[in-house]
Amino acid sequence: MTRTPPNFAVIEAGGTKFNCAVVSADRDILREQRVATTSPDETLADVIAFFQQARVSGLSFEQLGVASFGPLDLNPLSATYGNITQTPKPYWSNAALLSRLTDALNCRGAIDTDVNAAALAESRWGAGIGAEVVVYITVGTGVGGGVAINGQTVKGLIHPEIGHLPARHAVFNRGCCPFHSHCVEGFASGTAMASLWGQSAETLAPSHEAWDAQADVLAQLAHSLLLTLSPNKIIFGGGVMQVSWLLPLVITKLQHQIGEYLRLPDNTTLSDIIQAPGLGTRSGLMGALALVCD
Repeated sequence: MTRTPPNFAVIEAGGTKFNCAVVSADRDILREQRVATTSPDETLADVIAFFQQARVSGLSFEQLGVASFGPLDLNPLSATYGNITQTPKPYWSNAALLSRLTDALNCRGAIDTDVNAAALAESRWGAGIGAEVVVYITVGTGVGGGVAINGQTVKGLIHPEIGHLPARHAVFNRGCCPFHSHCVEGFASGTAMASLWGQSAETLAPSHEAWDAQADVLAQLAHSLLLTLSPNKIIFGGGVMQVSWLLPLVITKLQHQIGEYLRLPDNTTLSDIIQAPGLGTRSGLMGALALVCD
């Protein structure tokens, strides 16, 4: 008797919304819903209700993958494994995320940061196929970065917090991060751009000086990553990166910053390394799947 391939419950848990879905082993989205991120009690109750209703409709699953905003406790031996730790997101510090969901849904679960999971998904199915080291950067409300090496995400002391690497800005002396005066997130996130320039990124004209400064900050980030992790791919996603002119400008700035120092393999250019997501806006959701789908 042939066994029907399993379905998987997946969540891309963000600071604004939780994207929830039941996905087949072939990565077909069978049922999907977005839940607003409010308080843990309200949000998780709505998430649990979605998956319970999916089961009632005949979409069974035994595993749950969660790709979440952080910081997270990712130590499997910790009593608070799967919890959000100290976050500026109101009400969510120390929230039990994974255990509350798996207990309510009576299933096994796996969790990682949204950007680590996205890096893993891109390495399996997206722009990072065949690459040994893949870095995924999201530039949206905040700036986050995840790393997948040989098909495994990096979880060392805690997990990568790439968005808080130091950076300089061509116009402003101080960024908007509440923790650091000069970090990538404080200069280049969508939140920071709106605060520094007095208008949201999507309303800034292509000729506005903000984009040149933005590309310079992101090129500094890519420069640091190239010289520390030696990635085959650095993938830039997130809402701010949706404008067509930004990624080519980052590559131009990066080439200027590196100069002739870094010798790339034959037939490889910075445009081969610095790329947009192969999975489009689905990198995070597919990342949650990658955590539980072999």
